[in-house]
Amino acid sequence: MTAITASDHAAGTRSSRPPLVTYPLLLRFATQLGASVSFYLLLSVVPLYARAAAGGSAAGLATGALMVATVAGELITPRLTVACGYRLTLAAGLTLLGAPSLALAGPARLDMITAASLVRGLGFGITVVAGGSLTAALIPAERRGEGLALSGLVSGVPALTALPLGVWLAGRIGYPLVFTAAAVAALAALAAVPGLPSRPSPGRPLAGPAEHRPASRPASAPPLGVLAALRTPALLRPGIMFAVTTTAAGIVVTFLPIADHRATGGLTALALFAQAASATLSRCVSGWYSDRHGPGRLIIPALATASSGMLMLTATGMPAAVLAGCVLFGAGFGVAQNTTLSLMYSRVPASGYAAVSAVWNIAYDAGMGLGAAAFGLLAAGTGYPAAFAITSAAMLAALAPALRDRKLAAR
Repeated sequence: MTAITASDHAAGTRSSRPPLVTYPLLLRFATQLGASVSFYLLLSVVPLYARAAAGGSAAGLATGALMVATVAGELITPRLTVACGYRLTLAAGLTLLGAPSLALAGPARLDMITAASLVRGLGFGITVVAGGSLTAALIPAERRGEGLALSGLVSGVPALTALPLGVWLAGRIGYPLVFTAAAVAALAALAAVPGLPSRPSPGRPLAGPAEHRPASRPASAPPLGVLAALRTPALLRPGIMFAVTTTAAGIVVTFLPIADHRATGGLTALALFAQAASATLSRCVSGWYSDRHGPGRLIIPALATASSGMLMLTATGMPAAVLAGCVLFGAGFGVAQNTTLSLMYSRVPASGYAAVSAVWNIAYDAGMGLGAAAFGLLAAGTGYPAAFAITSAAMLAALAPALRDRKLAAR
């Protein structure tokens, strides 16, 4: 009789946890999948197309225009979500991301490619910030880590598959059909938008009933702007920690293929795949852990692991060391992705989710761009092994805000 009672009690405890995957969240994942496929399918294809149309420098111009516009879109989106709501903002982002891809299918001209890249970047920036804040609002606070990990998986799979698939398809079926496929992926996702909530209801989050949210984090509060978020130490510290790892990620994806001229293309592709797969897996595991023990415990191990992986990349002539370094770096990067975002969301009300999403995504995109630019200058003077070692040491500087954040949280 006692055993039955204990079993019933355990079952009741499990059932008291709010459901993670709901119908609105599935619709949100549909929009996220469409946007990610559209973005990654052309991420490497458009530079190739631009180079074929106007020479090598055009490739950098196309990617630069895309990323600059992405950051601009991320900056303006919190205000857009306040003024227009999630549905309209997300629909605008998907349209701006998908429609210009059809224009690329016309004659190859650099001005058209640059203009399309600017509009697509703006749309992608709007989509990731509006969609990211909506995702956070649809996830119960008790299961935020798992929910964000699942969201990371939805966007991570296209990064693993659509990125190489786009290049492969362009070489076999031609650029126009790939551009059309990217447009269809984003525009088809518009079908899921009408089923999404537009904004939080007064006094309650989109995630579920009132008993499922922390009492100290009301849903109805004045909207938090991006500049105000950047002036908030409790948000700035995790943002800095994440920016450090994204800076290193930009270095890995940009310079690993050219760091050792003896490395084969197969080794580089395998190493980059190992890094992405490791990041995706560790993000899922860290989400499960952070919901049970808190995300703050994982940030310092994540920084140390990523730094160790970067240090191993100094052995550019040793394939085993390069592969192990990419796996280690990817593991630390994936944990940092999930834990910093979960921590930042936990420190604002629902009305601040858009600002948190913007700050986190800006740290991602700007960190990758600045890291690649600075590392190129550094490596020109020191060589790649020494530059990787210096980067590894510099990453440890982020332990200072991490330790400060843990100390303050313990109080």
